[in-house]
Amino acid sequence: MADEQQPIIIRRKKKGHGGHHGGAWKVAFADFMTAMMAFFLTMWLVGQKSEVREAVAGYFRDPGKFQEDGRSGVLQGSSSPVKNSGQPLSIMKKTEETGGGKGPTAEERHQMSLMAKTILENLEKQAEFKRLRDNVKIQLTSEGLRIILNESEESPAFFEPGSAKLLQKSAVILITIARQLGQITNRLVIEGHTDASYTGSGGYGNWELSADRANAARQLMGVSGLYEGQVREVRGFADQYPMIKENPSDPKNRRVSLLLLYKSREQYYDQLELGQEIMEEITG
Repeated sequence: MADEQQPIIIRRKKKGHGGHHGGAWKVAFADFMTAMMAFFLTMWLVGQKSEVREAVAGYFRDPGKFQEDGRSGVLQGSSSPVKNSGQPLSIMKKTEETGGGKGPTAEERHQMSLMAKTILENLEKQAEFKRLRDNVKIQLTSEGLRIILNESEESPAFFEPGSAKLLQKSAVILITIARQLGQITNRLVIEGHTDASYTGSGGYGNWELSADRANAARQLMGVSGLYEGQVREVRGFADQYPMIKENPSDPKNRRVSLLLLYKSREQYYDQLELGQEIMEEITG
């Protein structure tokens, strides 16, 4: 009908807006922060010793190789910021500063002698040691205390013939030694040796056997008294260093050697040397 009122419609105007800015400012801010981080890292690196700069350069050149063996070179396509002296560099202090070149002190030698005496006293308490007395030798060397466990011609002493499997009846010798060595902080190197008569089979020879026997000794001693990380190295020497040099095939050359290092020798073994990268110079 004509007299009916029409509905009142109110229209509101939207206020003006500058538009949506998007995320461009976030990208710019991220670039700024990255640049600042790079700047501060550069300033930090400039203030470091030459050895550190060389190590960082080596890491960025080949991170995988750097982590594997600790060696480094310079960044590819650039020259080293450090002049090469022709001598290897060391991340550690110089040998004369750490005492690595001075050898053990009189006190160290005395402590090693006491440890040898303690080990022998505890071995004497083991009934199996009476059978193996001639197969155990304890020596004081320039590197530390060396305990040699060698085989014999008559019968197997510590391992099954041609195998890295320890004889159960002889394991008590390694267990007794481990309990004593685990009470001191000196690090341990375990070496395996064979004689020249072992030929092996199926690709398993002197190198594999010597390394496996040393590692078998490490495994047993690791759960029998050594503290975690006490073993510094496990080495396999095959028949390269016979104890009976005039007869490389002598059964006594089949042995496992436990070397308890002097502190000064530990520092020597732990040195990480950085040399000049010459691979590209040779092949280039």
